[in-house]
Amino acid sequence: MKKALKKQHKQIELGSGFDHNFVLNEVDSDFVAKVIDENSGRNLEVYTTETGVQFYSGNHLKDIEGKGGILYQKRAAFCLETQHFPNSPNQSNFPSTLLLPREKYFSRTTYKFSVGK
Repeated sequence: MKKALKKQHKQIELGSGFDHNFVLNEVDSDFVAKVIDENSGRNLEVYTTETGVQFYSGNHLKDIEGKGGILYQKRAAFCLETQHFPNSPNQSNFPSTLLLPREKYFSRTTYKFSVGK
């Protein structure tokens, strides 16, 4: 991620980092992402039935107090938010988000944490 954040790209510059929705290809598996912390060996795997995942790189964190009084700064955290595409109701070529009366909606997202290098 560090290399990507250093790239000169207008969208990264405007948002001060990543705040992007990634379109997930339709495949048999619902696995969408794996994050590895090489220092600690912690792993995060994300599985979802959603059509997109928003990646936010903590661009606007500043002096956010965390556990033990630690102050978190810019890019000290990230989010992987599974969702439909932003602005879906207004984009006819996006998957529909319309839910009619008595219809049911179901989505599943699993965040799997593990330790091991």
